[in-house]
Amino acid sequence: MKRRHFLQTASAAVLPSIAPAVEASSLRVIDTHTHFYDPTRPQGVPWPGKGTKLYRKVLPADWLALAAPHGCRETVVVEASAWVEDNQWILDLAATEKSIVGFVGHVDPGANFEGHVRRFAKNPVFRGIRWGSSHLVDESKKDAVKAGARLLAELGLELDLNGPCTGLPAATKLAAEVPDLRIVINHLGASGDPQALRPEWKPAIMEIARRPNVFMKVSALVEQVKCPEGQAPKDTAYYLPVLEHLWEHFGPDRLIYGSNWPVSDKGAGYDVVFRIVDEFFTSKGTEARQKYFSGNSRAAYRWVERA
Repeated sequence: MKRRHFLQTASAAVLPSIAPAVEASSLRVIDTHTHFYDPTRPQGVPWPGKGTKLYRKVLPADWLALAAPHGCRETVVVEASAWVEDNQWILDLAATEKSIVGFVGHVDPGANFEGHVRRFAKNPVFRGIRWGSSHLVDESKKDAVKAGARLLAELGLELDLNGPCTGLPAATKLAAEVPDLRIVINHLGASGDPQALRPEWKPAIMEIARRPNVFMKVSALVEQVKCPEGQAPKDTAYYLPVLEHLWEHFGPDRLIYGSNWPVSDKGAGYDVVFRIVDEFFTSKGTEARQKYFSGNSRAAYRWVERA
């Protein structure tokens, strides 16, 4: 979609930036990619590193202060810590934080993967596991990856995958080998700057989108931009090369909202992150917008309703 045509279409759809009060109450928003952690714990945290802007206490109340004004009060947390017991830390947090409707844990394949997953899966908030795509291309982990993927499918859990676009062919292969496993690709499949896309990205997206059990999380959009920290472009049209390609191949039923907060702050504030995708999906129609912000994530994660 050309910039001029997009702006004309979006204006006709009444952009939420023009009339947010009209739209917010009718739209359910599930942010499927947040990180919560507390460096002040006695054991500290393995990520993020000390001395970075991310190295601070980040809890649901902090996220809600930014997200709630946009109608977003529910989230699927994605674990970034490699410490197995930090999975339990998030589940304990979720016991009192009803905004957490799902949790994607971090357990590497092998190393008692089945035992850990079965343990955490007893909690209905636990919805899946996140791996780096590097696990999929590591020959030494080949058998463990397949066994782990089949276990997730058996338990009705999903698999988040994160990594460079060069890992997408391996993800496509796994999706074909375990067709009952729901796979969610994180962070656009690492497209690169929307105005300077990585050459492997478009064909890899076309191929993996053919697998009906694969969803795409539209997260880390502003972080892909090559710019000074926090200064990603605010104009939705800048991101159309990524958004339109994903729309063309994944369609209205397999694209999912995720902010990647607080890491998203490296690109832009939460309000910018939300507005860019809201403008784009508003231009696709009310049904597509609703599916993107909540319906598709229910299909992918099977998150739970919290009282």
